[in-house]
This record gives sequence, structure tokens and C-alpha cells, in this order.
Amino acid sequence: MRRIDAIGVTLGVFAAGGLAYVALKVAGLDNLEAGIWSQLLLVGGLIGWLLSYVFRVMGKKMTYHQQRSAYEEAFWQKKLDELSPEELEKLQAELEKEEKINS
Repeated sequence: MRRIDAIGVTLGVFAAGGLAYVALKVAGLDNLEAGIWSQLLLVGGLIGWLLSYVFRVMGKKMTYHQQRSAYEEAFWQKKLDELSPEELEKLQAELEKEEKINS
């Protein structure tokens, strides 16, 4: 995330809190209650975002993990494509040999 994006998110959250406060005041709550409820909404939203972030990290659904997996797959596919038929047969024979040993 770039610095300008972080500033934009911060201003957006600040504006959302202010709008929630004004909306609650218009709905009939006094200053104290509107402040408490708007803070509760913002903290609840923050906790929800944090939990979604933790679940994405634990499930490796982050952009970094996806890009790395795609890169590794493309790298090994290119290496495999560069092998000559003889080298490919030799590699396949080694894999079959290891598979027999492990089973």
C-alpha cells in the first residue's frame, strides 16, 4: 500500500466516524450516546477487518503468496520445458525409483 492510499483510508475512516456520529445525532441520540455508539461501530469495524486479515494470512490467500506460487509454477514449468527428451526420461526414471523406495 502506498503512502497516499494509507492517508486516504485514514481520512475515510475518520469521515465514516463523523458521519456515523451525525447520523446518530439526527436519529435522536444525545452527544454522549452518539459518540459512544459511533466509536463502538468504528472499533467493531476495525476488529472485523483485523479478523479478516488474520484469516487471509493463515489461509495464504494474500497477494504475495499467490504471486509467489504463480512464479514458482512458471519457473519450474520453464525448467521442465527446457529439458531434452533424454533428460526428461532420466528424471522420470529417478522419480519412479524414489516412488518405489518410499512406498
